[in-house]
Amino acid sequence: MRVFVTGGCGYKGSVLVPKLLEFGHEVVAFDIQWFGNHLLHHPRLTVIKGDLRDIDDVDLDGIEAVVHLASVANDPCGDLDPKLTWEISCLATMQLCDRARRMGVRHFIYASSGSVYGISDAPEVTEELELFPLSEYNKTKMCAERIVLSYADDMVVQIVRPATVCGYSPRMRLDVAVNMLTIQALENKRITVFGGDQMRPNIHIDDIADLYLFLLDNPQHRGVFNAGFENLSIREIADMVCDVAEAEIAVSPSNDPRSYRVNSDRLLATGFQPKKTVRDAVVELAGLHAQGILKSEEMWHNLKWMQRMVAK
Repeated sequence: MRVFVTGGCGYKGSVLVPKLLEFGHEVVAFDIQWFGNHLLHHPRLTVIKGDLRDIDDVDLDGIEAVVHLASVANDPCGDLDPKLTWEISCLATMQLCDRARRMGVRHFIYASSGSVYGISDAPEVTEELELFPLSEYNKTKMCAERIVLSYADDMVVQIVRPATVCGYSPRMRLDVAVNMLTIQALENKRITVFGGDQMRPNIHIDDIADLYLFLLDNPQHRGVFNAGFENLSIREIADMVCDVAEAEIAVSPSNDPRSYRVNSDRLLATGFQPKKTVRDAVVELAGLHAQGILKSEEMWHNLKWMQRMVAK
């Protein structure tokens, strides 16, 4: 299958693309490359540096499926330039869907976010619950979902609401909960926990990449799917990290009220099963740090790097 992956050089894309190639797919990775390109050369891989807002530069000729990962990722980056966030994460999604329909693409997978639920005191959040997005990032994800779903009569549409992703990628992120706390413990021997009681669902990066592969192979499963398999408080994550890397925990007040537990029974009913855990991610990151492969760099922190890129 010829697959077009937006955000193909990003955190998730840099893990997904090699898996797609391993399973015999031909891949076009389209990415603005604000964080570089860490994909290795492969005869069935084409990497295009481009901006989704320039829809005329997006060539979907011969593409059978689109996996749409690209967006301005996380709340602080989305708030940095709201206009840019809406242009990339929402308007460009509408243009991409329209271009895909016109070019005869038959399969469209959209990476939304579990954070569209906002604050919920429900014991477990299911796909049927009303959405209460709080930030520009969350709001653009919700609107993009509506756009993608409007094309469900023209293409196979599958929408994934991932939990917070954790684990190693060649294009690393150290501003997501598990990864951030782990690198703090490894390099500073001290973890700062803001609040701590907030609940966060989590998913290993290998599992989210495997899920996109699974959905490509199973177009009969359509609609919206939560994807999160470990609901943990921030403090529980910190304690788990300290089990692997010795560190002190300092607790500070938090201004982030988001707290929710995701239920992924609908996804599990399709036959998909996760293979890795949050602890696996922490252990893997600690091992890579010990080998000198992983270290804290400014470009792995989205907000700091985006402030530079947006300024340009």
